[in-house]
Amino acid sequence: MADMSRIAVVGASLAGLRAVQTLRSEGFAGDITLIGAETHRPYNRPPLSKSVLRGDDDVTLPGAEELGGEWLGNRRAVRLRVDRSPGAATASTGGGSITLDDGTEIPFDGLVIATGARPRRLAERPGGVHELRTIDDALALRAELDAGHRNLVIVGGGFIGGEIASTARALGLTVTLVDAGPYPMHRVLGVDTARWLAAHHQKNGVELISGIRVAGFESRDGRVTGVRLEDGRSIPADLVVAGMGIVPNVEWLEGSGLTLDDGVVCTPSLFAEGTSTIVAAGDVARWRHELYGGALVRVEHWANANAQGAVAARNLLAGPESAVPYADVPAFGTHTHGARIQTAGLPHLADEARTVHGAPEEGSFVVAFLRGGVLVGAVGVNAPKELNRLKRGIAAGDVLEAATS
Repeated sequence: MADMSRIAVVGASLAGLRAVQTLRSEGFAGDITLIGAETHRPYNRPPLSKSVLRGDDDVTLPGAEELGGEWLGNRRAVRLRVDRSPGAATASTGGGSITLDDGTEIPFDGLVIATGARPRRLAERPGGVHELRTIDDALALRAELDAGHRNLVIVGGGFIGGEIASTARALGLTVTLVDAGPYPMHRVLGVDTARWLAAHHQKNGVELISGIRVAGFESRDGRVTGVRLEDGRSIPADLVVAGMGIVPNVEWLEGSGLTLDDGVVCTPSLFAEGTSTIVAAGDVARWRHELYGGALVRVEHWANANAQGAVAARNLLAGPESAVPYADVPAFGTHTHGARIQTAGLPHLADEARTVHGAPEEGSFVVAFLRGGVLVGAVGVNAPKELNRLKRGIAAGDVLEAATS
């Protein structure tokens, strides 16, 4: 175990909580400070776009209530100072300190960065325009639904936008989904599945407007009345959810010497490049994935944060020379209008796609994604068993025939 007596975990997220739990389970007996920008202890985010909007407030993460004095909430990190060896440009051989928004300095010997990401926002934001990232966001949106606003426009057809559309339709709202791509989730799911998803939305009463961006909003007395498209059209709305993707929270790291590029750039074992006492995990980490030849990968889903927080903490204690690469196959799942959609790997890297089970018109199918004949990704709809088989093949670097035999 590395010589550390004080470890700071910045980001009271799922990844941050898993890091704290792992540090303790691995026998670290020193001081741990978990710094969170929200007033809430770590909680489960996937229900926010589903059950919370329907009235169920249970977002419990086991172990969050046991943090005790290790948790410092309602505080935001604004600056990182990293100790460096003499003459070193970037390498960190010791610790450093974190400056919080109230001026407090938190010294550390080891650091876990788990600050996650925030939603992209349009410049103008009249009343009735919402994002969905936190429990407070979800409760505010639920209050709007309860107030009787019935005409919802969702900007962005990603998995959060799709889940909100599904929830809103089940609640009886009129829903319009505006997406800049040819089909929702086109890059993530591939053409065939994204085309199926577009039709699935429409069959479930969602009006879909594809291939155009939102230019802004129309409002009256400070309240949104419409969504203005780039072609000049206006879509009536009394409630809007903007789901246009997320941006990693790395501004507080500027000037620290860490390499920042759409996240914190990390080694395969999740150490911030050029450091030996700083790791990153969750939505903010962009690491060199050995399964894909060292390509930089950043994953924005629950399963990755859950596993990565633990691996990052374990590697921090072990030190870079004894650390193990984090090479899990990226994966996520979502439910949209009752259909289960799952992905594994990185389909966008493929040069070929093949349907290997079922068919889109049957509502149950799996598409395999290949690069040079080798599996790099898979997407399944209502076919978890077949999807998991391909996931194992991706991890093994199999050709398609070996994974499906």
